[in-house]
Amino acid sequence: MRVLLDECVDERLRNFFVGHECQTARYAGLAGLKNGELLSAAEASGFEVFVTVDQGIEYPQNLSGRRMAILVFVTKSNRLKDLLPLIPECLAGMEAAAPGEIVRIAKPA
Repeated sequence: MRVLLDECVDERLRNFFVGHECQTARYAGLAGLKNGELLSAAEASGFEVFVTVDQGIEYPQNLSGRRMAILVFVTKSNRLKDLLPLIPECLAGMEAAAPGEIVRIAKPA
């Protein structure tokens, strides 16, 4: 699966998406784009999943008709140590998510 990490996600997280092609927005040449432009450019580049910590991403966006799923990490920070425990749930969420769907990834209670 082709995965794009938002600029607000620690770039080192890409190393933990084993078995998937994972790039950062910066590496993919998409740095600096705003959410709507970024999502459109990511889809045009063939990404299937967008990973972010922006918990309000769906509010300014019309996500109907999107060709990729959006996974939102719900953590206290975007630091690698806070994101790593969520990787197993994220990988499972990627497999189950439908295009245009937002999946929130949070630490189980």
